[in-house]
Amino acid sequence: MHLTEKIARLQKASLERYTPKAVPAHSDAATPAYQIPFWPEATRGVPNAVLRSALFAATKKGTRRYIDREQLHAQGDIRILYSGPWLGQCDLDAWETIVHLARSSTNSFEIRTTSYHLLKLQSKADAGTNRKTLHNCIVRLKATAVEVKHGNYSYVGSLIDEAFRDEDTNQYVIRLNPRLCSLFVQGSFTRVDWNVRRSLAGKPLAQWLHGYFSSHAKPFPVRIETLLRLAGSSDESASSGEQNVRRALDALAQASNENAQPLSYTIHNKTVHVVRQPSKTQRKHLENRSSHQPKGPQGIP
Repeated sequence: MHLTEKIARLQKASLERYTPKAVPAHSDAATPAYQIPFWPEATRGVPNAVLRSALFAATKKGTRRYIDREQLHAQGDIRILYSGPWLGQCDLDAWETIVHLARSSTNSFEIRTTSYHLLKLQSKADAGTNRKTLHNCIVRLKATAVEVKHGNYSYVGSLIDEAFRDEDTNQYVIRLNPRLCSLFVQGSFTRVDWNVRRSLAGKPLAQWLHGYFSSHAKPFPVRIETLLRLAGSSDESASSGEQNVRRALDALAQASNENAQPLSYTIHNKTVHVVRQPSKTQRKHLENRSSHQPKGPQGIP
């Protein structure tokens, strides 16, 4: 076999391996094998592994560092090994927006868009500073290498596979790894209310707490030090850390209540207790979980 023929065969095999395959006509599934699920325009779909970890930390400006295959703080059975620049909540805004564009589109994993459109979806002005910040976020997201394992699902790859600007159309071309879908299976991601998150712009800890508590249908009590650790906070002072958490929770409660998402909290013995209204999907999850619990002789769980 000539070298050119061998190369052609390898290229063909590679293309077939990574091309999403349509579901057979007789299948009950309605979407291709690789497909980011659809969610309403007023929400953003985010994997729970992201919302319950320090992958996108509640950092302040000027506190970035480069990480080399470091295990990040994460809740429960979530395990994340990460290499790349330290990511913050502004990077999460950009990534959420890119994934939002990718959901249930014809070509989900190659997005052609403009900085104007990406900024508009983030409710930001199309100004020079914002365009530069957006571009820096995209570059950082491209430079990532993550190993995520959550329950039976895992993903190894970059948060953005490729990104470049088409000089003919002046559009961004952003490509995602189809296997990101493994982080968006039912029950493993949360539809975060975008209006609440947008109201918390410039308050990274409040934004992180919003995502974290949104990912729990019925939040359980969490110690302040645990929240700060999961949020990737660099605050080493217990007293200032508690003050920052209180301020962030105050901002979160106000933004949530103003957007018809009732939320309240109390802090007792340095433990945060949050009461919030679960989404329709989360209420259904709670009902299903309750119905599968063993019942006593009189039908009481």
